[in-house]
Amino acid sequence: MNPKEFRKKIANNEFDSPTSGYCEGHIQANMVALPSSYAKSFEEFANKNNKAIPVLEIVKNGFKTSILADGANLLNEIPQYNIIKDGKVIKSVKSIEEYYDEDLVFFLIGCSFTFEKALSDAGIELRHVVQKRNVSMYNTNIELNPYDMFKGKMVVSMRPVRKELVSTACVVTSHYLATHGGPIQVGYPEMIGIKDLQKPDYGDMVDIYEDEIPLFWPCGVTPQNVLRDIKIPFAITHKPGHMFVGDKKDSDYYVG
Repeated sequence: MNPKEFRKKIANNEFDSPTSGYCEGHIQANMVALPSSYAKSFEEFANKNNKAIPVLEIVKNGFKTSILADGANLLNEIPQYNIIKDGKVIKSVKSIEEYYDEDLVFFLIGCSFTFEKALSDAGIELRHVVQKRNVSMYNTNIELNPYDMFKGKMVVSMRPVRKELVSTACVVTSHYLATHGGPIQVGYPEMIGIKDLQKPDYGDMVDIYEDEIPLFWPCGVTPQNVLRDIKIPFAITHKPGHMFVGDKKDSDYYVG
């Protein structure tokens, strides 16, 4: 189905799973909604950390997109949302209509799911898609550049890649700067503070075979760590892995 049909299915409560592998060839995005008093500082923070938090669209004075999709409803067209109070996720919901306030500012942030079709086309198996799991995501020791009250550490997503295709994966994803670009670490999880690949902090563990190396990309779940660390009074995000799927093609964000 096309992205518009897919979002309609989500809005009708007919889909609430991770979105990797769906609507291949189209942009996917993380979502963060903040009270306007935090929005300008968060935008500057994102700009200072744009490999982990590449902002694709900002929606003010409403809840409908105009860049990634024409008029998509951010209140019910993401499979699942996290409601955050005082830095803690208090619940996950399928619609945020009851939480919406016109003071909220929505940020749509690049997601590595966008370049997964390119990886697949290059012969790289997407293990989480094959095993029907959410992608593996980990907290790291990589410090972000602070701005105002915003500070914290990067989250990364992991995909195992056969040794002979590691350079291909790096080159392919480096062309998608708006959706995190190339990996930030190749093969040495302990160097970025990951102690156990079997225990992802978000998402699911996937099998890693002997002829494979784990590659780590900056992840758009990073803001959720930041909001937790600063104990923000109120925010809404997507649930990790449950992305906004736009009408824009992934090729629109390819930098040659």
